[in-house]
Amino acid sequence: MSLSRLERIQRLDAVLPQTQCTQCGFDGCLPYAEALADGVAGTDRCPPGGDAGAQALADLLGQPFQPFDRTRGADAPLTVARIDEAHCIGCMLCIRACPVDAIIGGNKRMHAVLTDACTGCGLCVPPCPVDCITMEPVLPARTWTADDATRARMHHQRRQRRLARVPVEARAAAGPVAAPRTAAAPANAAPADAEDRKRDAIAAALARARARRQP
Repeated sequence: MSLSRLERIQRLDAVLPQTQCTQCGFDGCLPYAEALADGVAGTDRCPPGGDAGAQALADLLGQPFQPFDRTRGADAPLTVARIDEAHCIGCMLCIRACPVDAIIGGNKRMHAVLTDACTGCGLCVPPCPVDCITMEPVLPARTWTADDATRARMHHQRRQRRLARVPVEARAAAGPVAAPRTAAAPANAAPADAEDRKRDAIAAALARARARRQP
């Protein structure tokens, strides 16, 4: 009996680790499963799934096994994000980047990682402007399990539902901070809009953080 597209997607998604790391080149595990079902992506794109995951995907699709593409990442031990509280400036960029809402905190307040929810995807590290987030090995070392994947999928879906309820304008305002302005505004000039004020606030926080790090 042939499967419908939806059934193929569901089976493929069930095999994926749900870390939502985007190393496959898609915006999460479900979009990758959809691409696999549509035949527009190979089964070798998921480093967290390792060769075993690539084999499972190939079996589902009836395709020859291909080892996962090592250029996309390593099949490494589990890691968890850690935030250096002393240097966190509360910019919330890591919170916006986390695909499973594993980081909590308020604007201009110290953030913290919910280690039980963190998938180790590392997406919070690049946007941190003060480099206060590191990925550290999970101790004691263990493997990612099907239960971990189920919880990660639930957290990701809950985040997606939450974001869908947020007005488009608010989501745009909460997006990545624009590039710094090339020319400084006059000292007596007020910020032109909310985005300017946001940039100025982050720039000031960065300056304070750098000052604290000076010996």
